[in-house]
Amino acid sequence: MKRIYVCHDTLTGIYSALHDAWVESRNGDAGIRFRGRIQQQLFCDYHIVEENEEKVIKIERLIKRHLGYNAYWAVYHALLSDEEQKAEAVFHTMQEARRIADSQKIMDHLGNESVAMVFELSRRVSNESHMYKEFIRFREIQNGVLVSEISPRTQVLTCIADHFADRFPLENWMIIDRTHHVTLLHKAKGPCRLLWDADPDSEALSKLSDEEEKYENLWKGFFDSVSIRERENPKLQQSHLPLRYRDMMPEFTGD
Repeated sequence: MKRIYVCHDTLTGIYSALHDAWVESRNGDAGIRFRGRIQQQLFCDYHIVEENEEKVIKIERLIKRHLGYNAYWAVYHALLSDEEQKAEAVFHTMQEARRIADSQKIMDHLGNESVAMVFELSRRVSNESHMYKEFIRFREIQNGVLVSEISPRTQVLTCIADHFADRFPLENWMIIDRTHHVTLLHKAKGPCRLLWDADPDSEALSKLSDEEEKYENLWKGFFDSVSIRERENPKLQQSHLPLRYRDMMPEFTGD
């Protein structure tokens, strides 16, 4: 009977499920499903995973030691994707690594379906996080906090945290992921942290500081003045800046 490990769609949850699957079913057929998104199947034994940091540390150490750091980062990014089969792909990749002579070259075995999926999902998350490093815009609200709201397809916040912490180490700022209901918080001169299932006050977020409104208008004016109407090419512009990134960019709001 196939055993299905049920966990939350978070890194802690998935790593805990991978730990249990590896300890109990490393040589057999096992699956991983996410809570709230399960379609019951016949002849399957569903097991609720106990999620904790100890399991996370153990499975991370195992992946780094036997699959190597390149595979570790590929797995890490793949698990941030929006693909339902991502956890099982990682588990089957770990199983495949046991069958080859040099397990640290597992990511070269793209002929394996699971390895190819992990590689593609990792690339997809890395690409989206790179885009958000370029396209995120902060707005200063009345209490002086810098705020940005985004709607990414994948869970990119941990991928972009260090980038913005290095850029704004002396600022209080937050990036709100509306898709996954998680907020990245940074306190001036402090570390970043994630706040799950937060519901920021929309009214407070809409009250911009006087300086913000002034500079936002200046930026819009600059953006408009450098545009040459006769040479506008919307299709080319969209290839460089897709529409889905524009909803919270000041230069496009109001258009």
